[in-house]
Amino acid sequence: MINQTEQEEREYLETIKEKLMLALRRIDLSVKQFSEELRQNKQYIYEHQSGMDDADMVAAGQSINRMAFTGESAVAQKRKLLKLSQSPYFGRMDFESDVTSEKTPVYIGMYSFSDDRTNLIYDWRAPISSMFYDYELGEASYQTRVEKISGIIHLKRQYRIREGRMEFMIENEVNIQDDILQKELSKSSDDKLKNIVATIQRDQNAVIRNETASVMIIQGVAGSGKTSIALHRVAFLLYRYRESIAAQDILILSPNKVFADYISNVLPELGEENIPEMGMEELAAEVMENKFAFQTFFQQVSALLEHNDESFIARIQYKSTFAFLSALNQYMIYLENNYFEPTEIRVAGVVVPHPFILERFKSYHRIPLLKRFNEVVKDVQQYVRSAIQRKLSGQDKTKIWEAVSNLGKRSTPFDLYRNFFHWIGKKEMFKMSETGELEYADVFPLIYCMIRLEGVKVYDHVKHLMVDEMQDYTPVQYAVLSRLFKCKKTILGDMTQTVNPYSASSAESMEQLFPQADSVKLFRSYRSTVEITAFAQRIIPNPDLVPLERHGSVPAVQGFASNGEEIEAIKKLIVSYKNSGYHSLGIICKTTDQAQYIQHEIQMPEINLLTAESTSFKEGIVLTTVHLSKGLEFDDVIIPFASNRNYNTDVDKRMLYIAVTRAMHQLSLTYAKEKSRFIPTA
Repeated sequence: MINQTEQEEREYLETIKEKLMLALRRIDLSVKQFSEELRQNKQYIYEHQSGMDDADMVAAGQSINRMAFTGESAVAQKRKLLKLSQSPYFGRMDFESDVTSEKTPVYIGMYSFSDDRTNLIYDWRAPISSMFYDYELGEASYQTRVEKISGIIHLKRQYRIREGRMEFMIENEVNIQDDILQKELSKSSDDKLKNIVATIQRDQNAVIRNETASVMIIQGVAGSGKTSIALHRVAFLLYRYRESIAAQDILILSPNKVFADYISNVLPELGEENIPEMGMEELAAEVMENKFAFQTFFQQVSALLEHNDESFIARIQYKSTFAFLSALNQYMIYLENNYFEPTEIRVAGVVVPHPFILERFKSYHRIPLLKRFNEVVKDVQQYVRSAIQRKLSGQDKTKIWEAVSNLGKRSTPFDLYRNFFHWIGKKEMFKMSETGELEYADVFPLIYCMIRLEGVKVYDHVKHLMVDEMQDYTPVQYAVLSRLFKCKKTILGDMTQTVNPYSASSAESMEQLFPQADSVKLFRSYRSTVEITAFAQRIIPNPDLVPLERHGSVPAVQGFASNGEEIEAIKKLIVSYKNSGYHSLGIICKTTDQAQYIQHEIQMPEINLLTAESTSFKEGIVLTTVHLSKGLEFDDVIIPFASNRNYNTDVDKRMLYIAVTRAMHQLSLTYAKEKSRFIPTA
């Protein structure tokens, strides 16, 4: 058996690096060769194009395209080899299959690498690599596309290799991943979410490699790695189905641009292209073709935090229920049966009887209601044309069009949606702003009506949809997503992290919305120390949460007599952070106004203010709101203005919980006068 000792492993690493360097040199030569051939071909066409016929030009163009494609593939392969040369592999297992009875070392890395048809490194997504995550020493098996291979794992090791140097090697007969986890999680964070291929746990691996689920729901506690797992799942699907699905065929619905930037590093690290992403507001504007101005979700939450408007809350609450969606569906049935009121039509001396018109209208039941009129017009024209045995005049056609149109109520989906609230006797539930904007709670119900009544373009090109922060979407929003995206879906979130509890979905409602879904619950939290996790648990308890046993300092809660004293204390905490060796500090406020106030008072140029308009996440000191911090994590977190006046409602309680759970290693809360009733006592 090869490479038994650590010294032998280090020597083997050098051998692998040499083979990688040889492969890189070969790639460089081929890229240079392709570039030269491409240049020569283009030169030849330029010099001889006058004497070339169309067939020659097409053939020459195709040849150039093939060369360019081959060159691009070589460049992509070079990128992978360069990454492997920095860190060729992170794990090894010695597997003896029942078929061969030979102990074969299987080294696992980010990508596969072979030499003379010998697999030296296996891609972490390869079927055989699944055993590394799923089994300890002893009996094990993996599934290929055609059969199940069983055998015995005799040895497991993990390594940390950086810049081509082995920092450590761990060998353990129990669970080696926890040791690696402790080392990885004790590190400082930076400006991007990282891949977790070296530390994927068994329950996470089952989610990542699930190929059969039409809908995969990942419900995970704060810090459970939901987003990382979902992105690794996307990377696995791109690897597994590379013949039929590409990066551009997948779409991420993300909560905001900052979060989209924060996660943008993961897929490229895993050797995949970045995949398209958009926010729910972008999707809404696109579907509605920018015909309506509307409040954003961020503005809705801000309004809830700044004004305790009971009628506003009531409107949001009602429109986030199943009862509301059910009422909308009943209204659609009512319109189906009552919107079209046929009477006979007289044109060019011909009487078109109303039973014929009604029968034709109902025959188009698969076409959205408001689109059927065009089809009925065509049928009536044909009826009249057959009766008079001649072509119709322009005047006849106009008369038929007007007559058929008058059989409906000449309404738009917006008119009918607004009328819906009169129909159910709740006209107070619809209110537009003084500037003519729709409330956010009305945006997707209106889109739902547009889909049912007019039809909209569906996103057939999307083959997999990933939806993050599932708890912030309502049944109507999911009804819209189901109609716009017919593809498979990965949906993830945490019901305790709702920024608007009045419109949140529960785990039970998700099961009701997607009864066919495979649901997974992740209870282990990896982000925060035991002390920070315990603090968060006393704000919103989750008896199922299991923290990773990683200790740190107890969260600090500091009270002051005035806002001025509190600001001075925050300045000192920032100085302390600068001397700590940590890479990221999050100063997380409840509202944008509070964040801007701190920026004005502290006036440190190195502070990055994140707002709803921000598009990127930067390392260092980040000042932002709770809403925008969702999904992010920081080494150190300061939560200012944690007073009872500022954090007092149920919405505030959830905001405080989200802010606390952003902290990995260090947490401080400051307040003036009376601390929030939600802050745990020592």
